[in-house]
Amino acid sequence: MRAAAASQDDVEVVWAVGRGTSLDGLAPVDVAVDVSSADAVAGHLAWARSTGTPLVVGTTGWDPALVPADVDLPVLVAPNFSLGVALVEQLARALGRYAAHTPSPVDLAVTDTHHRHKVDAPSGTAVLLREALAEGADADAGQVQTTSLRVGEVVGRHEVVAASALETITLAHEAHDRAVFATGALTAARWLVGRPAGRWSMADLAAEHLTTLTTPTTPGAPAPDAAA
Repeated sequence: MRAAAASQDDVEVVWAVGRGTSLDGLAPVDVAVDVSSADAVAGHLAWARSTGTPLVVGTTGWDPALVPADVDLPVLVAPNFSLGVALVEQLARALGRYAAHTPSPVDLAVTDTHHRHKVDAPSGTAVLLREALAEGADADAGQVQTTSLRVGEVVGRHEVVAASALETITLAHEAHDRAVFATGALTAARWLVGRPAGRWSMADLAAEHLTTLTTPTTPGAPAPDAAA
């Protein structure tokens, strides 16, 4: 994250803390990013409330009830900061709608593969994609088969599958370098500053940054821009 911030002129890292370090006494900032551990989120959220600091949470495995939809400060919660994953989430929802209207029964599935050190399975990203696929298909998320592999040093690979007797459609995303998450986290932090209080997601950000990619354009019109 520090390296990504250092490469961008409009971002300054005011402070950073490690595991077991208290936030008491730290100066408020324009926005804080929490990529710590599940058991630290409650304390970091309490600090953000006490200082009025918008908070971006990229940690997984914590109780989402800590950040209700009507939370009293801007909080963006994301299991994955990749804008590519945000696009796959949109496409997964569309794929679910497609599957719901095909004449042949369709099996829906999500797979995730990560390094052997990752604790949670399925990953937060797999859960996100599973819910998007199920929402599009108007199905229960429990109907979407979900499998996880924890092998080697894989940064992260996710697949969304809709398979029938007639065809199989697969959406895949693979992160090659963790820098993609740091860059995305900075994009999320910039975007959150100035937002109203409430729980936000990368899907909300993507609605501004990526929706134009899936919106048909008038023939002959210039292609829409996708901000990063």
